[in-house]
Amino acid sequence: MAILLYRLGRLSFRRRGRVLALWLLLLALLGGGAAAFSGPTTSKFSIPGTESQKALDSLAREFPQAGGATGTIVVVAPEGGKLTPAAVAPVTEEAADVPGVLAAVDPFVSKAVSQDGRYALIQVQFASGADGITDAQREAFGEAGASVSGLRVEHGGEIMRGVPEIGSTEIIGVAVAALVLVLTFGSLVAAGMTLLNALVGVAAGMAGLFALSSTVELTSTAPILALMLGLAVGIDYALFITSRYRHYLLEGMDGEEAAGRAAGTAGSAVVFAGATVVIALAGLAVAGVPFLTVMGLAAAATVALAVLVSLTLLPAVLGFAGARVLPRKQRTRDRTPASAPAEAEAGFGFRWGRIVARLRVPVLVLGVVGLGALALPVQDMRLALPDASTEAVGSPNREAYDLTTEGFGEGFNGRLVAVVSGDTARATGAAAKETAALITDTDGVLAVAAPQMNEKGTTALLAVIPETGPTAAATEDTVNEIRDRVADVGGATVSLTGATAVGIDVSEKLAAALPVYLLLVVGLSVLLLMLVFRSVLVPLKAALGFLLTIGATFGITVTIFQKGHLAELVGLDTPGPLVSFLPILLIGILFGLAMDYEVFLVSRMREDFVHGADARESVISGVGHNGRVVTAAAVIMTAVFGGFVFMPDPIIKSIGFALAIGVLVDAFVVRMTLVPAVMHLLGRAAWWLPRPVDRILPDLDIEGERLQREIPVQREAVELVKT
Repeated sequence: MAILLYRLGRLSFRRRGRVLALWLLLLALLGGGAAAFSGPTTSKFSIPGTESQKALDSLAREFPQAGGATGTIVVVAPEGGKLTPAAVAPVTEEAADVPGVLAAVDPFVSKAVSQDGRYALIQVQFASGADGITDAQREAFGEAGASVSGLRVEHGGEIMRGVPEIGSTEIIGVAVAALVLVLTFGSLVAAGMTLLNALVGVAAGMAGLFALSSTVELTSTAPILALMLGLAVGIDYALFITSRYRHYLLEGMDGEEAAGRAAGTAGSAVVFAGATVVIALAGLAVAGVPFLTVMGLAAAATVALAVLVSLTLLPAVLGFAGARVLPRKQRTRDRTPASAPAEAEAGFGFRWGRIVARLRVPVLVLGVVGLGALALPVQDMRLALPDASTEAVGSPNREAYDLTTEGFGEGFNGRLVAVVSGDTARATGAAAKETAALITDTDGVLAVAAPQMNEKGTTALLAVIPETGPTAAATEDTVNEIRDRVADVGGATVSLTGATAVGIDVSEKLAAALPVYLLLVVGLSVLLLMLVFRSVLVPLKAALGFLLTIGATFGITVTIFQKGHLAELVGLDTPGPLVSFLPILLIGILFGLAMDYEVFLVSRMREDFVHGADARESVISGVGHNGRVVTAAAVIMTAVFGGFVFMPDPIIKSIGFALAIGVLVDAFVVRMTLVPAVMHLLGRAAWWLPRPVDRILPDLDIEGERLQREIPVQREAVELVKT
């Protein structure tokens, strides 16, 4: 592996013009594809095969006029006043005139008026699903009732659900990353080159993703997740290889040789670090959840592109940059193999490595106990799909939600739909009557509306109003009890659906898939790390460290986003359950990123160990040489993820926050502190591998031992390119 990447690095450095031209051509082709074939994203979170989704599919076939998107208009009279049919009628008429609307139901006919007569709900049924609603339709719906004076009119429902967009907040993370790169490298050229390299990879990945969006259904969060990860790992991988390249230049190598050696050693670590991230993200497919599979594969493809860019375009750009990747004072200094290490060993990384070596036992105990304490709130974690109650205060959907709760109770925001399907109209009618009686007697049900029948009379809809809100634990109990009660209704099939039921089904499906996913991802990654480090204990230590990371991350996220402590610091208006796919997504992403830092740190320890250093000094050397790089990489990744915390969308906000906190905990507490402490305790045993296993495993040479042995270092004076 090291020799192959060494040759690729030298080739890219030597043929830098052609490599750059090829990447620019690829960007142009992908950009053209994105412009020509880009399709809309979806905000649906559904899982085929669940009861709620089967019911929706049945509605689309048997009752298409009830299968489209819905909107809700809340009309409120001034305090002390009451609504009248004449006052509300113009709002209903304007809603009915919105393009694509099948019907707008008068609240005085549907009896959707509060007991005090001050609040009314107008239900609006669209012909197409939420993803088929155009911006013009949404705007027209939002203006329905604007001509009516003296009444407050708010618009909500699934068609008003906001779609997260990439905006100015992400620039904050990129700006912080640029500043950290300048401070790390001491060179504007090196910082700009590293950032540009990452942006090229992200641009290629995002363009390719949007080019496929017309044939693959993308959730609205998939492109943002791909952008988030692509930026973070792209900068980190380029930072790691560039740092090693600069190190080799300071040892006296010429540019082409330094680029080849950096690609062969640091590049090998990047390949396997990237592989762990790709495995973790692609492994999301085992959950059997289509929207999660697409999110994982989209992000995995972007990470894979970041690795490819780092191994090909980066060496080419290094060739153009020449000596300017070094700080100005180091460009004219005499560069000899002996001088660089002596200077480096005086740095903070080596001092920190020696402190951890001396205090390894108290450091280990304190770290484990501290992370364990942070993980305690996990036992109270609740999961659900987000609803309008967690949207930003002042947004149309949130205003409509709050007014509905104020006038009718939270249950009216979490309506359920019982779908009764029979072979004949008579059988369906009898089953609908029995179903309504059973649901009415269920604890937690506030009301059941009269059944609506399709033209054939073979499908009936019963609107069910629970007593509690969409994400309340009591509502989940009510849904499960309703399903148990109606399971034995004869003569027809009864299914419970609606946004609330869909959210419960998604959460249950993901909870069942989580243990399988965790076992698969951790198992494959442990095997991969065993190949990389030729050790049994190092991969196990890495996996156990990750469990500490994920526990502390979930604990902190629950404390802020669910319990509301310090929520104002992240701009969260209303705390609530975590989004149901956050645990499995966070585990996948954080495991991959945690293994990035594990590979970056421990590969240098392994490299020095196989080259003759004793176990203790190799650990100090790994922390000393790569500690600054890992620190910079973690700060950059935290800044990139943290930039997404400022987005108003609660899903993106929680994902960005959890990833930022997870990276901080893993990089600084687990990898930079606990890992060297454990490695010092293990000593030479850390690199133990049973001989039978040693003979079976292929030698990937990630530390470059064969490269150093078979291809001697070339240190002939070769002038670096000055262009």
